[in-house]
Amino acid sequence: MIRPVAKAALVALALSTTALSPMAFAAQSTASAPSISVPPIVYKERVLANGLKVFTARDTTTPNVTVQVWYGVGSKDDPEGRSGFAHLFEHLMFKATRNMPNETLDRLTEDVGGFNNASTYDDFTNYYEVVPANHLERLLWAEADRLGSLVIDEAVFASERDVVKEELRQRVLADPYGRLFALYVPQQSFTSHPYKRPGIGSIEELDAATVDDVRAFHATYYRPDNAALIVAGNFDEAQLQALVDKYFAPLKTPAAPLPKVTVVEPPRTGPKTVNTYGPNVPLPAVAITWLAPASADKDTPALAVLDAILSAGKSSRLYDTLVYDQQIAQTVFSSGPTNAQPGLFYVGAVMAGGKTAQQGEAALLAQVARLRDAPPTAAELAEAKTGLLADAVRRREEIDGRAFAIGYALLTDGDAARANTNLADLQAVTAADVQRVAKKWLADDRRTSIRYLPESARPAGETDNTPVPPKVASVKFDGAITTLAPEAERQKIPAVAAPIAAVLPSPVEKTLANGLRVIVAKSSDLPLITADLTVRGGASADPAGLAGASSLTADLLTEGTKTRGAVDIARQTEALGANLAAGSGWEASSLTLSVIADKAAPAMAIMADVAQNPVFKAEELDRVRAETLDGLSVAYQRPGSLAAYATAPVLYAGSAYGHVAGGTPGSLPKIKRDDLVKLHSAAWAAGRSLRPRLRHCPLRQPVTSRAMWSSTCRARARRP
Repeated sequence: MIRPVAKAALVALALSTTALSPMAFAAQSTASAPSISVPPIVYKERVLANGLKVFTARDTTTPNVTVQVWYGVGSKDDPEGRSGFAHLFEHLMFKATRNMPNETLDRLTEDVGGFNNASTYDDFTNYYEVVPANHLERLLWAEADRLGSLVIDEAVFASERDVVKEELRQRVLADPYGRLFALYVPQQSFTSHPYKRPGIGSIEELDAATVDDVRAFHATYYRPDNAALIVAGNFDEAQLQALVDKYFAPLKTPAAPLPKVTVVEPPRTGPKTVNTYGPNVPLPAVAITWLAPASADKDTPALAVLDAILSAGKSSRLYDTLVYDQQIAQTVFSSGPTNAQPGLFYVGAVMAGGKTAQQGEAALLAQVARLRDAPPTAAELAEAKTGLLADAVRRREEIDGRAFAIGYALLTDGDAARANTNLADLQAVTAADVQRVAKKWLADDRRTSIRYLPESARPAGETDNTPVPPKVASVKFDGAITTLAPEAERQKIPAVAAPIAAVLPSPVEKTLANGLRVIVAKSSDLPLITADLTVRGGASADPAGLAGASSLTADLLTEGTKTRGAVDIARQTEALGANLAAGSGWEASSLTLSVIADKAAPAMAIMADVAQNPVFKAEELDRVRAETLDGLSVAYQRPGSLAAYATAPVLYAGSAYGHVAGGTPGSLPKIKRDDLVKLHSAAWAAGRSLRPRLRHCPLRQPVTSRAMWSSTCRARARRP
């Protein structure tokens, strides 16, 4: 059954006459507090005698279950001289145990249509799987087995250390901005706290480690009283708790106390500017950091709103000023505090071609000063809070997102209940609060500016100021060493239970008089709607010599219509807490909207206007083309991206697929406005749509870590 709001949205999508003008939109949209209601995560909690925390969140609307184990050990807990150890266990924990040969976890998840992964943050490491619910017992058994009996031998240590070193080379050393985010920002921002060490480690420190070092680290931190088991999905609560008792309760907690990081970063006494360099930096960049409170601090919600005002979306202050108006930056970013201990607030930019890091630094500081000098407008405050709350709703659509929210609140704020109460704290933030925290935490005399420049810009005689890894002696591990048991002596993997029938959405389909095919499906009770308009026409339709034309056409859809400018589209969409994005593939292009259900009508009106009435202004084309060319200059410095660009011209030479879909420095400057108009007229007529659909659920949102320089995720060949 199509709900009334969905019917209204479909009309708005199909008929251009229903699109609201900017004036009409302004009349409907007020700068009041966001009306979004985020459903709380309902969960149960208990603690086993061995200290293991257990959280369960039942959802019988899904046939799946997620099993997650969060450990209170992150990169800040790496031993001195052994950075990267916490991250190393992302790899080691997927190897053998007493009862499981290498890669058994993959067989238990990927082979049954599920997935597994892990991530390392400054404060914790988490391991998670999503599988059909009838495989729950097998995953509980496997997680308990690798917690209690992981095999760490010379062979697996040497193998996985090499994998981590290669990951470091690819993600940090080969990436144009890997050194900035992974090394220089933390190293230059902290003087004492171990947050200064790179989470991914260093080749020197990894090479200096021994298997005894690794065994000692595992014995110290991988223990029941430093772990939280989180299960969300379709299960019987009593049966689940019985299985938890069966597999996890027998695990023993060591007598030794858990080490705690007690280092306190000293206050900054003045501003600092440092120049750093990289060998493959096509565009200069700058990051500016301030010391910030811990995630649980009372000022953190206001800093989160401040962060959103600065960089959340195209209507944010940094994007609007540095990227759109001044056109001095190719990318802008900021982040509020999200650490268990006092961390950082930062702003930054990768500059546009021909612009300097000094220009970016001055522009960034000017925007921070604006928030110190005056509170944000009521509209800005409402938009920021609406966007944050809408994102929270999106993350709760899937069971693994809900489990992640519980674990993140527990390990960063010290209380799982903060997964729900933090949202109320966000809603209570006032404009005065934002100005107050800007004055308190972002003082100009307590900033550290890190300029990131190409190696060719280093003055003659200037030496590298990167800290030298300390040399420390290895430990001698005298604890029990686990080995893979002979096959006949291993515990048997539990049997698969009876399958749980999936309740899939029942789509309702119709074709409008103009030929537009519309499909509607209700898939969740969350107040979310995703609308996706897909049309025939992608890179394979690029005119000869104009590679990237279809991609530019899609990019320009949201950059101005007959009644809305690019700024209008961004501000109106983001004021609704909506995400509106266009993209182009080889055979099709699409326009996708994600929005809270009660904002669907005005959001769909904007979507309809964008799809049908783009004007492709020359100045917008020039701006987006320049941004694309700057992006290519960065991508060409990434080996993986460069290889991908070469694939199509080599494999499909002479065909419609024999060019780079996004364009090249040679083709993009040749593309004119008339080329875009023709492609739009040919592809975006209503009758040519492939899969326009409306559904009550969001697109899958990736779970990412606190900051670009502290996030490390396990590279998986078959990672979903």
